[in-house]
Amino acid sequence: MTSQSRFHEKTPWQALFMLVFLSLASSSLTCAVAEEPATAEKPQRLYLDEFRPTASLKGDEHLLTRAKFPCVNVHSHPGKLTPRELDEMVRVMDESNIAVSVSLDGGFNGAKFIDHFYTLTQLHPNRFVVFQRIDYVGDGLRDDPKTWDVHRPGYGVRMADKLTEAVKQGACGMKVWKDLGLYMKDLDGNLIAVDDPRFDPVWARAGELGIPILWHCGDPPAFFQPTNEKNERWEELYRHPEWSFHGEGFPTHAELMAARNRVIARHPETTFICAHMGELAEDLGTLGKLLDKYPNMNVEIAARVSELGRQPYSARKFFMKYPDRILFGTDGVPPMSELVPHFRFLETWDEYFAYEDNPFPPQGLWNIYGLGLPDDVLRKVYNENASRLIPTVGEKVRKYELQHSRQAKNEP
Repeated sequence: MTSQSRFHEKTPWQALFMLVFLSLASSSLTCAVAEEPATAEKPQRLYLDEFRPTASLKGDEHLLTRAKFPCVNVHSHPGKLTPRELDEMVRVMDESNIAVSVSLDGGFNGAKFIDHFYTLTQLHPNRFVVFQRIDYVGDGLRDDPKTWDVHRPGYGVRMADKLTEAVKQGACGMKVWKDLGLYMKDLDGNLIAVDDPRFDPVWARAGELGIPILWHCGDPPAFFQPTNEKNERWEELYRHPEWSFHGEGFPTHAELMAARNRVIARHPETTFICAHMGELAEDLGTLGKLLDKYPNMNVEIAARVSELGRQPYSARKFFMKYPDRILFGTDGVPPMSELVPHFRFLETWDEYFAYEDNPFPPQGLWNIYGLGLPDDVLRKVYNENASRLIPTVGEKVRKYELQHSRQAKNEP
């Protein structure tokens, strides 16, 4: 018997009840379906360089425009500034309490060093010290590496003598860049290693002269890794593929650091200031072991607040353990907008703030946290360590303090 025949066998009241029941059930089902929300539209896919997240987090903000104590910026590059731009740089230094800036743009030869040195010291006495740059070319042709002095016997002694002459002219240190180890090749086309013995006379002479070597050796570990989806600096390397040192023809990051460390070990009487936290800001445990092993090794924080600030617990422990080995630096010619995150990072307990004034962070896609360092540590990082390691800096800081003390009292 079919369902339809069974339905017709019901009594009139039973049939009516069934019709009402089916009608209500159908109506309820229709309402339930109508009340379900429409399927949400999938968000539009963005390119990584279009992502501009605005944090919802609310916290304390201390936008410090002035260092708590007079500051020495051991990593600046005013070499290309006009006199007017140089005046603006010093104005920002005054406003932010930077007593002295170290120019790493002293040039590769005597004439260029003298020009730069006198431009800075005559326009703004006691506000700058200048480092000589290591010279590989000598009397050769800059566009013809085969003629460069670095490939000739006796290069190390000749470069050491140039350094001696530069110190007599006013140089307070020597800058070595990452072209040694990553770009400069020998006559066979192989990269010249940073621990090549031809440079030993230069390192030794710096120790004899009592001046430090500020050494930018290498780059962050991410630059030596494949530029793929696992590289946390992918966006930066995508914009600057020339910064990648991954693959054949380059040493690994570990190999480069090991070669640099052998130089530091061979020259215990020479002071080394390793730029950018020694290219080990991502591994403070290893960096700490190196500072323990090499008493003549020091570091500066230029362009590494981004790395230090995302690990505030480890970074604070590091600063508290090695307060005598860390120097303040920024890189470039920092405007006030770039100085504020540095002071905020060192002095406050602020949380989750941008490490750069660039709306799209140039290094990593993260924010940073303050360390809240005590005054005794801040004094060492800001100026005492630089005053101890770099000739004439301490005297210039004292003159700056005296001058500003008089200005505060309205004295001549």
